[in-house]
Amino acid sequence: MSASNPLILISNDDGITALGIRTLVEIMQELGEVVVVAPNSPQSGMGHAITIGEPLRLYPSKIFDNVAAYECSGTPADCVKLAKHWVLKDRTPDLVVSGINHGSNASVNVLYSGTMSAAIEGAIEGLPSIGFSLCDFSPTAHFAHARPFIKQIAQAVLQKGIPKGIALNVNIPAYSANAIAGIKICQQANAKWQEDFEERQDPYGRHYYWMTGSFVNFEKENQATDEWALAHNYVSVVPCQYNLTAVETVQTLKQWNL
Repeated sequence: MSASNPLILISNDDGITALGIRTLVEIMQELGEVVVVAPNSPQSGMGHAITIGEPLRLYPSKIFDNVAAYECSGTPADCVKLAKHWVLKDRTPDLVVSGINHGSNASVNVLYSGTMSAAIEGAIEGLPSIGFSLCDFSPTAHFAHARPFIKQIAQAVLQKGIPKGIALNVNIPAYSANAIAGIKICQQANAKWQEDFEERQDPYGRHYYWMTGSFVNFEKENQATDEWALAHNYVSVVPCQYNLTAVETVQTLKQWNL
């Protein structure tokens, strides 16, 4: 890493025109050289999907001043793959950052998140990676209060590093009159979406289904979790890994004598 000018790769899932990624670019320009490879259209909820059945298209973009930027036809994970192996094939990013997502990616949402898939893809490549999300779904969300925390966390990762294979999932409370209480290192809350599906009809009488539902947190009082931190106006930081092995269950299964 160049101590004076680290190379920072930026992607997201809301698309290259989103206010969140513009804000992230502005913050990261204070820390180093920025390269952007981001989807050309919104990719929210794509999880870690990749494109394998059709070609990927990549075009230079002048959307950001004095920043090398590219818009990609693929998913957030595709963007990081293309950036690593093509756009930056002769260079290694010192940091991968994704976001700033419009909406929370705390607790179970990390599994569905395109924002975090870009960060996790960076971790798979052995690169220090962070996904940033703001708990406000509005396309015109207020980001100013989040800026100092995003810069502080990114600086810390650049200076101290994080273990290989780990990506940080950072969620920031929506803007309010109350100042943010601080940064809290957390674990992922045990929470889920309780889905329902409404059956509807289009103008031609054909049936279709619209997913609805509500979010259920099974451990609201657990102060170690990201959902508790956000509910109490803290920035939550959860270290995530792509190795999903339930290690404690391995020995149990071995006793089955399969």
